[in-house]
Amino acid sequence: MNTTAKKAGIAALLLAGCALYFGTDKVAPPAQASPPKPGPGLFAFVPSMAGTRPDGDLRTLAGEQLVVDAELGHLFDYYLAGLGEKDLDAIRSEIERELDRRLKPGPARQAKQLLGSYLGYKQALAGVEASLPPAGDMAQAARARLLAMRRLRPAYFTPEQSAGLFGAGDAQDDDAVARLEIDSDKRLDAGQKKARLAELDQRMPAALREEREAPARILRLEESVARLRANGAGDNEVYRVRAAALSPEAAARLAEVDRDEAAWKARIGAYLAQRAALMAQPASRNDAALQHLRDASFSVDEQRRLGAYEPESSVSSESSKSRRAD
Repeated sequence: MNTTAKKAGIAALLLAGCALYFGTDKVAPPAQASPPKPGPGLFAFVPSMAGTRPDGDLRTLAGEQLVVDAELGHLFDYYLAGLGEKDLDAIRSEIERELDRRLKPGPARQAKQLLGSYLGYKQALAGVEASLPPAGDMAQAARARLLAMRRLRPAYFTPEQSAGLFGAGDAQDDDAVARLEIDSDKRLDAGQKKARLAELDQRMPAALREEREAPARILRLEESVARLRANGAGDNEVYRVRAAALSPEAAARLAEVDRDEAAWKARIGAYLAQRAALMAQPASRNDAALQHLRDASFSVDEQRRLGAYEPESSVSSESSKSRRAD
């Protein structure tokens, strides 16, 4: 993924987080953010999560009433993605510890009760999905799954909880399935399908339209940023432009991507210089020495990216050498 696309994805997610979760708009008092307490920068609850942070921007009303919205579900799902590396009891305990870290005792207690319902719902949903009859096409299967999910929720959540946790996702799912149904309807010709899709566009909730349009808007913003930098703009000016177009939080996240990318480029530059010096020495020109240099500079995952930066002729030479050895 190139840098601009990566930034577009991050900023689009930030925008969606602010605009999409409209299920909480019915709450009258202003919501206050409950940021996580200071702790280690990166998270490694299970090995596959190394270098990540828990999802979910938990909020409370006046510090005492938990806001039940999609962010809470994001936090639960983040940890549940570790199933297989940790058992469910360990995951539940870690979620509860995270809730205690982020929330005051009252809201944490509410969140833990909701976590129990959420886990029960997920387990029941797995059974329901397994019992769904085979559908004739993808659209029918998707619609059947949505209906099964929604019929199951009242056994675990109040209507308000369901709207908060799933309202935004339901709007996305309904739109996606409706488009899939139109596309797979053999009774419609191309013109009729186009007209039906245009009708969906007109009926689309504003928040969902915002989310769909966000990536293109972010790409345009990052193109403007590239032009600013080409004309000598510094980090402060770039931050102000992004903050005005998105939000201060989104601008800060994109600045972090800039720093990460600059650090990566510096590491690549240093590696290529060392590599060139190594390859210029006949006595050291061997795969073992080159691999030692790679291991000293990059992780195993990072090394998979090196082929895009190394000189093509030397890569081809090493490949042909490998083929000859085979």
